[in-house]
Amino acid sequence: MNGSALQDRLIALPEMRELDLFASLLERRGARVLRAPLVAIHDAPDPQPVLRWLRDFSAGHCHELVLLTGEGLRRLLSCIERHEPSLRPAFLAALAGARKITRGPKPERALRELGLAGDLQAALPTTDGVITTLRTLDLRGHTVGVQLYGSEPNEALQRFLRAAGAEPRCVAPYIYADAAADLAVRDLLARLHSGEVDAIAFTSKAQVARLFAVAEAGVVCAALAATQVAAVGPVVAAALRERGVTVGAMPESNWFMKPLSAELARLMSAAGSQGGAAPVQE
Repeated sequence: MNGSALQDRLIALPEMRELDLFASLLERRGARVLRAPLVAIHDAPDPQPVLRWLRDFSAGHCHELVLLTGEGLRRLLSCIERHEPSLRPAFLAALAGARKITRGPKPERALRELGLAGDLQAALPTTDGVITTLRTLDLRGHTVGVQLYGSEPNEALQRFLRAAGAEPRCVAPYIYADAAADLAVRDLLARLHSGEVDAIAFTSKAQVARLFAVAEAGVVCAALAATQVAAVGPVVAAALRERGVTVGAMPESNWFMKPLSAELARLMSAAGSQGGAAPVQE
């Protein structure tokens, strides 16, 4: 019912991997899209540590597997396909046999693509949510595979597992890299600050970090205060709020692009009734 709320609104999308999909969802609602991908996802630069982890996991050495992202599982499979295709049957068998804990719906979707399902879903799609769910399990003496979010080591999760008597074995099958030159990022910030952009929709913590890495925090916060800010889920929203950014919209559940586009429509409808974008905070 809020489809017309996006008519002729300019929405900035820092998304990279699903940029065209997200853009088309908004354009069908009448929005104009400013494509501004900030980060790209690449395979781990050295495949050997990933392959060692895959061989170990495929040998059945992990009792549990924590999947933090759907992208990670897909990258593990693509690493097998590129470097050691014969490992795929053993990996899939071990994946089916391990108790799988997923952080949110995206890893669940990646498992469904393989005809599998997670055994436990995190109470919330955050590290704290994963830990809360893991507290219900007896992990003493267990080896727990952990597929990391990018190259972030997630020390909090590893500390919890060790304290619970388990041995974490982590794998980082992909990394985030800068997708835009600093000049392009500064141009985006200037357009946000000018009030030209009606809203910006963040879909990963890496996008937030990229903005704050290019310019001083005060400059970024002022630019984001001049527009409406949406986040795909609680992890991204927390990354923004920790830096003093007000998040105007976030799906209550189902942290995907389609619910986010609906939330953007709701946000634009509310902003329209209040007289447009938030004022610039000096």
